[in-house]
Amino acid sequence: MSKGNFEGVLVPVLTPFNSDFSPDPVRFVEQCQWLLAEGANGLAVFGTTSEANSLSLRQREELLDRLVESGIPAAKLMPGTGACALDDAVRMTSKAVNLGCGGVLMHPPFYYKPVVDDGIFAYFSEVIQRVGESTLKIYLYHIPPITMIPFSIYLVGRLIAAYPETVIGLKDSSGDWSNTETLLREYPEFDVFPGSEAFLLQGLRAGARGCITATGNANVAGIRQLVDNWQSDDADAMQARITTVRMAIQAFPLIPALKAMMARIHDAPEWRRVAPPLMPLGEDETRALFAKLAGIDFAMAPHGSVAARSGELNG
Repeated sequence: MSKGNFEGVLVPVLTPFNSDFSPDPVRFVEQCQWLLAEGANGLAVFGTTSEANSLSLRQREELLDRLVESGIPAAKLMPGTGACALDDAVRMTSKAVNLGCGGVLMHPPFYYKPVVDDGIFAYFSEVIQRVGESTLKIYLYHIPPITMIPFSIYLVGRLIAAYPETVIGLKDSSGDWSNTETLLREYPEFDVFPGSEAFLLQGLRAGARGCITATGNANVAGIRQLVDNWQSDDADAMQARITTVRMAIQAFPLIPALKAMMARIHDAPEWRRVAPPLMPLGEDETRALFAKLAGIDFAMAPHGSVAARSGELNG
């Protein structure tokens, strides 16, 4: 039985930037509200797609406050609170818990390499003990292509055994279905979320709770449709469709491509900005992206057109 608060499709929300690369809180709140209206079950703010490691601790705290003050239910928020500095991780995690967030997503401290499982275990033990709140729910963020520091199957089991009411889930962004499958088999009461909708249906059939996916920023209605109908006769066709959309987008640098799509969806060129060292999609790449999307008949709904893409995906 799940101990967590999340299921379905969670979106790692893109962060809009001003011209000085400070986050734009107004657009950020609007994006989160729009995604929930389009069908997101939850929002994994301050993840990789959010360019969270290009944001200061203060900026993330302020944005989280703005979301809750705007009326977005804190229970629907799974903010990323991992950091290389233990004190930063404790501070951000405590902030999320005190605001009532449904859980936190934590990558391992990734700067020093190599590190052993004992070191990662010690880090998470310190965070849990220093936060000191029984309401803390941690979802491990396994993304070795970026961090180069994995959560081994053994380490996951060790953390579950030591903190069964706190370490309750994992986002698997390894891109390796066999790793996801092993986690689901070995820890059946652990809430596992594949990091791509390409694995959504087979994940749900194997016991996953849903997915946490970057391309939910652009296709949350289509992904939600599968979440709601994964036991139907049409589920495989729905999976094929959302996978096609995913592959079309990730053929380009993912964050710049998604931001180019947001610029068109929201009719706001400012959305194209990414924080250095990332760079916006070039003009040729942007044309190629939209040509590819047009070639698969993926029409993006305008801002405010709730769940419009769901019907278009069935057309």
